[in-house]
Amino acid sequence: MSSSDGGHWAPFVAVPAAAPDRAAGPARQLACEGETFQLLPDGRGGTHYAWLTGPNAGYGFTASPTVDDDEQHRASIRSFLSMIDPRTGYVADD
Repeated sequence: MSSSDGGHWAPFVAVPAAAPDRAAGPARQLACEGETFQLLPDGRGGTHYAWLTGPNAGYGFTASPTVDDDEQHRASIRSFLSMIDPRTGYVADD
């Protein structure tokens, strides 16, 4: 959108991830692109991916709906990693 059509970009607001729902299933680890992630059900029909080997403790992402196939999990992880700024270890702001 542009200002000429009356619209504008809204700022992105981070929404805290739901606490992992350990009752929904056990956590497990998955390796991808030389990194290790812990996969946890999020209690809302999604999966929380905690980046265990990342530079920032507790950092990761949540994706929904939950998938059952490891290659689909790896595709989500690859997408996340492609957005990471190597200088900061966080999703890039550009």
